[in-house]
Amino acid sequence: MADQKDSVERITLSTLRPVPGSHRNRKRIGRGPGSGTGKTSGKGHKGSKARSGGATNPGFEGGQMPMYRRLPKRGFTNPFKITYLAVNLSDLERVTGDEVSPESLFAAGILHKVSEPVKLLGHGEIGRALVVKAGMRISASAKAKIEAAGGRVEA
Repeated sequence: MADQKDSVERITLSTLRPVPGSHRNRKRIGRGPGSGTGKTSGKGHKGSKARSGGATNPGFEGGQMPMYRRLPKRGFTNPFKITYLAVNLSDLERVTGDEVSPESLFAAGILHKVSEPVKLLGHGEIGRALVVKAGMRISASAKAKIEAAGGRVEA
């Protein structure tokens, strides 16, 4: 029993090594003829691929008119579009207190910024009377459920 303990090598930081054959040295390009990758460094002679930045762009089709120029441009992106963050009634369970405002939603971790535009949607149920303050949009179904639970919506 004592012989087995002595024969097992202890692993310490000084004895850690990668498994033989698992690590290869990087290929040192352009380091003389003895390296096998000297002179032209494995890029052949001349031509665009032998030069720096010598690759075509991903959309290059050999000189014919590329697809992104053959197809017409369509549509319009409105730079003034406002995208509202949808907050469901079921999410309001995380809000402490009986007042719902952008500040209370931010404090509950529902919003990332207080200035983020919000719309309250009616998905889920609400079990307590809440007062929804101004500063957010609200759907008709959410308004009806809040008022049915005894709460109110302040415009």
